[in-house]
Amino acid sequence: MAVEPQRQASIGEYDGTEGYGHPGDQQSLRSRWASSRVSDENHHQFSRSSTPTDDDEEVDSGGPRDLRSSPLPIALKRAVRQVQQMQVPVVSRKESWKRKKVKSLRILRDNTREVLCFFILWRKSLQKIGGNFGGGVQSFFIFLRFLVLLNFVSFLLIAGFVFIPSVVFRSVGTGLVNSTGPAECMDYNPNSQGLVLFYNYILDLLSGTGFLEYTYMFYGYYNNTVVEDGNFSYNIPLAYLLTAVFYFAFCFICITARLGTAARVAVAKGGHTVGNYSMIVFTGWDYGCLGDRATKLKQKNIHYQLQVDLEEESLKKRAATLTLVQKVILYSLRVLLFFLALGLIIAAFYGIFIATNFSQERTDQDGILGLIFEYLPSIVITAGNFVVPLLCEQIALVERYTPSTTVIVALIRAVFLRLVSLAVLLYTLWRQITCEGDTNSGDCNLCQYNYKVYPCWETRVGQEMYKLTLFDFLINIALLVLVEIPRRMVVDNWSSKLAQWLGRQEFVVSANVLGLVYGQTVAWTGALFCPLLPFINTIKFVILFYIKKVTLFYNCRPALKTFRSTTSTFFFLVVLLFGWGMAMAAMVYSVAAIHPSRGCGPFRFLPSMWMIVPNSFDNLAEITQTFLFFIGSQAFSIPLFVLFCVMLCYFVALSSVYGKSVALLRAQLKLASRDKQFLVKQIEVLSQQLQIPKHAAAAQD
Repeated sequence: MAVEPQRQASIGEYDGTEGYGHPGDQQSLRSRWASSRVSDENHHQFSRSSTPTDDDEEVDSGGPRDLRSSPLPIALKRAVRQVQQMQVPVVSRKESWKRKKVKSLRILRDNTREVLCFFILWRKSLQKIGGNFGGGVQSFFIFLRFLVLLNFVSFLLIAGFVFIPSVVFRSVGTGLVNSTGPAECMDYNPNSQGLVLFYNYILDLLSGTGFLEYTYMFYGYYNNTVVEDGNFSYNIPLAYLLTAVFYFAFCFICITARLGTAARVAVAKGGHTVGNYSMIVFTGWDYGCLGDRATKLKQKNIHYQLQVDLEEESLKKRAATLTLVQKVILYSLRVLLFFLALGLIIAAFYGIFIATNFSQERTDQDGILGLIFEYLPSIVITAGNFVVPLLCEQIALVERYTPSTTVIVALIRAVFLRLVSLAVLLYTLWRQITCEGDTNSGDCNLCQYNYKVYPCWETRVGQEMYKLTLFDFLINIALLVLVEIPRRMVVDNWSSKLAQWLGRQEFVVSANVLGLVYGQTVAWTGALFCPLLPFINTIKFVILFYIKKVTLFYNCRPALKTFRSTTSTFFFLVVLLFGWGMAMAAMVYSVAAIHPSRGCGPFRFLPSMWMIVPNSFDNLAEITQTFLFFIGSQAFSIPLFVLFCVMLCYFVALSSVYGKSVALLRAQLKLASRDKQFLVKQIEVLSQQLQIPKHAAAAQD
């Protein structure tokens, strides 16, 4: 009731002012009354019947829009907006509890992420690399960290299901299944060497023979142990095979997930010239660069990317104007150089084939010469992977492709050489193990494999992969100590023209990543025959990270001519997936087709490694067998196949729609750019017709 007299007094005061005031005062009162109406409309009224959500929607939708469109002074609008911001919405106790809960969970999530950031492997090192050399070089070290984690988790899988149970059950000495067969096939005793000299232990450590051959490092030391104790049973051969299968499946899932992320980025950024130019100009700068050196390097990198785009466009225009005779000459040159590069690659394969045969024929040699014979295939493979790609790069330059195509062609040839060289090594070993594929003739007739040369052929294959891994690691250390550090010292301390021309070594991301892919493919290929090879590969990649870091900061300079970041990650993961596929094919063939060694390993009593699966299936409970039979039957597989087909069609249609939308947006961008060009031309024409100076026309624009 006390508010009513004050309101009447205020009304009377306004009335008196309106009656005795001047016309200007009346106009001001009208504007005040209008402004008060606008403020009342914009002012959020309190209503107990309205819910907080409705009130919030009214404020967000109606208030600011009316205030913006109302003819009020800016100071008055600012005052009204401050009043709106001061209002506290009335919420219920339940809604307040929900908001506090969501806020607490958000704070907990942020704090958890901050804590987990401290446990990220090489976090500060990667930030330092990205800040000094940009995201392109940083991507190599991120890829290396991915392989380290992949190998470490794979080692934990193998250790938990194969290595530790084998150690425990061997110490207990229970459940050993005796193998049967000819006595000649079971003659395998690598420990019968007697007294050896100390330096022979070093040679054995480098070659995987001697004392290291009959350890948990290789396949031959694992027993065919089946432990059954009441309700507990553990089958070492079955665990050995299934762990290898799950190891490959786990690696495939990790690569596919990472490949999907890279594919989405590559598709989003596109490959058109206009899109590349826009991405470089507007989003090409790396704000993680710190210091003048990194900034200038990034500027040169962007300059090179723009230069590549312009050069590609000029080459396309020049190719369109070639005559028929010039095209015939150009394509003839490319075909000739293609066969030249193919001849170099085939020569490298033949050298690997000869070196492997020569090495396997002289396995009985002792001392340093025997170690050289043991490492001869690894030496030839490494030399071929170093020399042939350099020659292929020079050949690609002569073929006169566009710059990006030149890089891609050189990389494809290098990838083909690295992966197929490993395949040639495996093929040579297969020919000798299976007597050139005919297991019923010659030395293979008795045991279904060449037992005289390879009494435990799985261990021999594991030793070859072990030597390739170790030799690749030693080569990286030797390059750092004997090549990169002396080259940097010569360039920094010698001011001759030769030293300045030589310069510091460039850190080429593509070549380094291909080296990682090759090393990982070797680890996958030998994991079945050398179960601890993933652990060795983990240690190798960890040390390699610090070697490459020292090389990057002290010995090398980043390469100005880089591979496109939009396609490099996707391309390298595809190459890694091809390496996984080759290793998977080798494992499947070894498991299904080649007879296991009768004198060693967990499958010595079976005609093939895969036979452990049906034999173990017969020992399962009847309910489990029925369930597994149902999973493998048509009643389950056909509906599952139909469901996958429907999902595949849905995702294909969805990607088609998204592709059409992206194409439509690109067409609209092109039309908009053409419209702007047309308008600029029209302005120039009108200015010429009206004789308007250019600076005046620009001022009018």
